[in-house]
Amino acid sequence: MTTAGPPRRGGLRGFLSRLASPQTEIEAQELQAEAEQTGATPIASCGGRRRFCVAGTLRTVTLRPRGGAPALEAELYDGSDVVDLVWLGRRKIAGIEPGRIVKAEGLVSMQDGRKVMFNPRYELRPGS
Repeated sequence: MTTAGPPRRGGLRGFLSRLASPQTEIEAQELQAEAEQTGATPIASCGGRRRFCVAGTLRTVTLRPRGGAPALEAELYDGSDVVDLVWLGRRKIAGIEPGRIVKAEGLVSMQDGRKVMFNPRYELRPGS
């Protein structure tokens, strides 16, 4: 007797599933798969003031002063959740721009109900 395993993603069934899924859901699944390949932790699993390595696509990059000093903020999305990357004292960082794939490592904390990583170590990844 055989038991049914998890559904396959390839073949006709996978194609029809992707065809019926909203585009945003498909993109989220692709981002999660890419982040997993880099060995990153899903952002949805991050929390508790611990260090994590995350990877995803930068959605927005803005300059916002914090306490009178410049701060470059970027929203990183990996398909599961978002984390705000904040570089204090920086106005611009070469390569940090919307649409860029980034791998970041640092302490994840909560601020105003959002996940935040201050002054993370980062690696610019090639686009897919």
